[in-house]
Amino acid sequence: MSTRIAFLKGHGTENDFVIVPDPENAIELTPAAVAALCDRRAGIGGDGVLHVVRSAAHPEAASMAADAEWFMDYRNSDGSIAEMCGNGSRLFARYLQHTGQVTEGDIAIATRAGVKNVHIAKDGDVTIGMGRARLPEGDVTVSVGERSWPARNVNMGNPHAVAFVDDLDHAGKLLDPPPFSPAAAYPEGVNVEFVVDRGPRHVAMRVHERGSGETRSCGTGACAVAVATARRDGADPSVTGVPATYTVDVPGGRLVITEGPDGEIEMTGPAVIVAEGEIDAEWLESVSG
Repeated sequence: MSTRIAFLKGHGTENDFVIVPDPENAIELTPAAVAALCDRRAGIGGDGVLHVVRSAAHPEAASMAADAEWFMDYRNSDGSIAEMCGNGSRLFARYLQHTGQVTEGDIAIATRAGVKNVHIAKDGDVTIGMGRARLPEGDVTVSVGERSWPARNVNMGNPHAVAFVDDLDHAGKLLDPPPFSPAAAYPEGVNVEFVVDRGPRHVAMRVHERGSGETRSCGTGACAVAVATARRDGADPSVTGVPATYTVDVPGGRLVITEGPDGEIEMTGPAVIVAEGEIDAEWLESVSG
């Protein structure tokens, strides 16, 4: 094995990721190795890892290879596997453009939540089709300290609980996952968004991401927030036939979310490559567990 493994570092609205190019799926990324890479003191640092693999070379993506050449094998910063990451998908597309694999325009990316369509605009923003939201029935409650709020259950390929609050500071430090009930609503854990209004069709949010803690941004979370806010406001594009667009401010920037009459959701925002380097393979092996 080479003693050096290439990596890049980038972010989408300050949701930051370590990018590990591995077209033939030759690098074993154990949960311990991913956690070490994402460690902000002893590793490179990031909210997650984007493992870049050709779909045909990965057993979880081979069935999608005819529709999408590249598979985003996404991992949370604790090493756990996630179905989808919206900001990560935009950065994944930017990486493919950065390395000459794709150009401006439309591309398809395979994820564990299915094939996602992405558009790279000339102005630098990246728009990704996030699919449809599912709104499971049943009441959900989330808590921070002595405060509790009703939350909207929204699934964007991964689970979300969206709570509307009076002040984002009420979310606390978000070091630990906010408790929720009933436990059966999210058997594998949940991303929790706290939301305040900023103006007409304009909200701000903070998020605790399952497996990563509080992050500067969460793409699927912003989509979940836009859908939950639209329903709270009485807007349902599938009923009215009119798209609903919301601006969602996150600590790391701004995303624009549009839900169409067909239920398809698009997210637009920046994606930036900030550095390239090499990982010492011996170090990675030593921390792989």
